[in-house]
Amino acid sequence: MSNADGKYTYFITGGGTGGHIYPAVAVADALNNDMETKDLFYIGNPENLEADIVKQKGYTFLPVLVHGMPRKFGFSLVKWGIQLLNATANCLNYINRYKPDAVFGTGGYVSAPILIACILAKVPYMLHDCDAQPGLVTRKLAKKASAVSLAFECAKNYINNEKCFVNGNPIRPNFKNLTKFEARKALGLGHNITLCIMGGSQGARTINDAAVEIIKTLSQKYNIQIIFQTGKKNFDRVIEQLIKFYPEYEQDKHLIVRPYFDDMVTVLKASDIAISRAGSLSLSEICASGIAPILIPYPHAAADHQRKNAKYMLEKGAALYLEDNEVTDKTLLSSVLSLVIDKDNLIKVQQNALKLARYDGVEKIVNQLKCIKK
Repeated sequence: MSNADGKYTYFITGGGTGGHIYPAVAVADALNNDMETKDLFYIGNPENLEADIVKQKGYTFLPVLVHGMPRKFGFSLVKWGIQLLNATANCLNYINRYKPDAVFGTGGYVSAPILIACILAKVPYMLHDCDAQPGLVTRKLAKKASAVSLAFECAKNYINNEKCFVNGNPIRPNFKNLTKFEARKALGLGHNITLCIMGGSQGARTINDAAVEIIKTLSQKYNIQIIFQTGKKNFDRVIEQLIKFYPEYEQDKHLIVRPYFDDMVTVLKASDIAISRAGSLSLSEICASGIAPILIPYPHAAADHQRKNAKYMLEKGAALYLEDNEVTDKTLLSSVLSLVIDKDNLIKVQQNALKLARYDGVEKIVNQLKCIKK
């Protein structure tokens, strides 16, 4: 269905985790600024984080109640099946009411109802998957997609669709434009080597517990600047431990400790080394910042996708790697110092990470999405 006025309506969907939400929102932002866009609707679970983020953006939010599929057969699986059917029927109603010209989904269970509805209603849709091994929804629904966008080249091995594009993850424009000097100045930091410690918005206790024991050594003995995102739930625990291991930490001008940073662009662009989990979006932002990461994948991630993401980075010489159960103050300190003391190694890992950076993911995805519209 070609619109006479040359303007088009899009559905965007993705939810549950940041890796599904933020790429979807990045594409929504780009489409919202496109002169050919008539209407934009975001489909998500009203109980999840995407509802708050999308409403803050001012986009029209269309709710679907659906949850992750239970892994064991039983009443809960039957109940989930009924929920999925109801959510799909709801999405068919949205299609009939708003008549989208194309749908963009980032995988995950939140995307499933609208993508199934697209197949039934013959509406073209495009998928994006952020992991080295695509998730279940992407793998199952990719065959019927008009296009599939991937963050990793190796992910193509799991996709049965000839129209696959390796675009990288959609990231914010400032990752390309902000300089390290500007980022450090904004944070009140100097020119010393800077370490970012992060475990996602909720933090990671394994990383936090080991990090607090080595912060004093890194700062006082090796003159390293440290930016520490503890996670909102773990902030009080970290402060208690810092008081124990580093009582004078508050007087350290080279140390920034916060539960959460709204502006991670500035934090990452200011850093040389990062201790991090291995979520795909975090890896994309680390690469775009030219950082040498020490990756500690979350061991209970769905389909073990964080370990696969981290191993891909390791194979490319773009990361150091520690298993979660290997993390202690000694192993973490050793990993950091292997980069701090050996500057050639630090530069090599940073350059390899930068080679994996893709700054034009949003632009490519939007162009591909516009090509599939009815």
